[in-house]
Amino acid sequence: MGKQLKVSIGQYSDKGRKAINQDFHGAYIPEEPQLTTKGVAIALADGISSSEVGHIASEATVTGFLEDYYCTSDAWSVKKSAQQVLTATNSWLYTQTQQSQNFRNENRGMVCTLSAMVIKSTTAHIFHVGDTRIYRFRDNLLEQLTVDHRVWVSSEKNFLSRAMGVDYRLDIDYQTLEVNEGDIFLFMTDGVYEFVEPKVMINMVGEHQEDLDRAAKAIVEAAYEQGSHDNLTVQILRVDELPTLDVDDVYHKLTELPFPPELEPGMILDGYKVIRELHASKRTQVYLATDTETDTKVIIKTPSVNYQDDPAYLERFLMEEWIARRINSPHVLKPCEQTRQRNFMYYVTEYIEGQTLAQWMIDNPEPDLETVRDIVEQIAKGLRAFHRMEMLHQDLKPDNIMIDTHGTVKIIDFGSTKVAGVMEITTPIERDNLLGTKQYTAPEYLLGASGSPRSDLFSLGVITYEMLSGKLPYGDKLEKATTKAEQKKLKYIPLSSDGREIPVWVDGAINKAVHPDPRKRYEELSEFLFDLRHPNKEFLKESTSPLIERDPVLFWKSIALIQAFLLVVILIRHFL
Repeated sequence: MGKQLKVSIGQYSDKGRKAINQDFHGAYIPEEPQLTTKGVAIALADGISSSEVGHIASEATVTGFLEDYYCTSDAWSVKKSAQQVLTATNSWLYTQTQQSQNFRNENRGMVCTLSAMVIKSTTAHIFHVGDTRIYRFRDNLLEQLTVDHRVWVSSEKNFLSRAMGVDYRLDIDYQTLEVNEGDIFLFMTDGVYEFVEPKVMINMVGEHQEDLDRAAKAIVEAAYEQGSHDNLTVQILRVDELPTLDVDDVYHKLTELPFPPELEPGMILDGYKVIRELHASKRTQVYLATDTETDTKVIIKTPSVNYQDDPAYLERFLMEEWIARRINSPHVLKPCEQTRQRNFMYYVTEYIEGQTLAQWMIDNPEPDLETVRDIVEQIAKGLRAFHRMEMLHQDLKPDNIMIDTHGTVKIIDFGSTKVAGVMEITTPIERDNLLGTKQYTAPEYLLGASGSPRSDLFSLGVITYEMLSGKLPYGDKLEKATTKAEQKKLKYIPLSSDGREIPVWVDGAINKAVHPDPRKRYEELSEFLFDLRHPNKEFLKESTSPLIERDPVLFWKSIALIQAFLLVVILIRHFL
């Protein structure tokens, strides 16, 4: 069987020669599933000694980090989760200072340093601001991993250049590094590292390998004996085991439930009565069914037996329901609550009475612009729900969008969705990066690059273009452009080319949204939506500029054609 992440932690703190202890420290090792999805967290803060409330700041920072980090979505990456929590804490500290009598004195407010680490899977994520330190002991070498944020006025006087609570904006260092079994990380405040030599630290840890609390205390005592006049705190984290799984372990976990039998109308599966099959492919089957307890219509999605020995396929199938349960939007398909025991592998979602966008476009070949805007805005709201959770849909296309009988638009398929938090977890499975139909796929994917929210924007732009024209912005050229050179040659086909009366600034907005280079697209979905409703001067300028500026090649071709025509006329007259 595979191994879990296992660490040993030792900690010790003392006020030293100070009246109170302004340091605060803590660590948290969760149980599964959070041990896998969120990892182990450890943090150390040091309140500035000139402040009477520094100890409150350091305690609030550490406890807030350790508690709130585990309340963030497990779909989020470690970086997003931690930075969201630390930004909120920093704002609270800064506001408390501003509302106190010390708001004019930055040296007496709710200010502290922070060094924190999250070890998730086989990666350490470090967050640091101030002059507490993190060291790594590996291969008999002690390496300082953090940089002190100090400004030295003289050889004896310095001040913090960055800290928690100093400013409403938080400027925090972030880095990641791969972790090895046996790695030892040491966290300490300046009252310790300024008075203890590295070799002493190493010796203390070596002498007390079986009792890391005792090792931390020994280092603190050494600093005190060397004359430290500050608070003293040391934390030691040793990586004992890293998570490892083999494919057989993963397969066993994924297949704890058997595949369902082939479903036929009238069959009952765990309390769901099958009405009929709605869709079948080599990868999945989709059925319309009725919940026999509530008499409501639902959709059942089952995996294909063709892939029952494929861990990558099974993981992706199970992830679809996991994703659906973490997104709350009226424009994204909702899963049904599972109130009965599940005896087979499948998942159940709401039933949407309506039609796909693909069918809607067939039924509405020339929709008015306002209707298209309304549909695009609803799709964008669904996409934003994905992006807020650090998810990329990666397969946005008309077949994966439903419009119900009330005109509500919903994104319905999550089979290719990429989740930042999940991608951080080490797995022996070779994940196939399944993407959607090439006509709607952002060009960067065809180059093997990872996507971004701008990739989903590209797909939305293509769908917008297609609704207005029935065609694609690059014809059939996009799916063939698999190199940067070929993509640079892609030429956008203006909507006006087929005689449709579309405002030039709307065409310009779509053109920008589907630019082959993601850096030249809109940064945000909201910018694209705004430009679909408000004339952008940039696009109006392009429409009124001389042809030689807009398309020099076309200009000179036109000149050459006119000259050739005139030459023919002159020759005809000459011979007549």
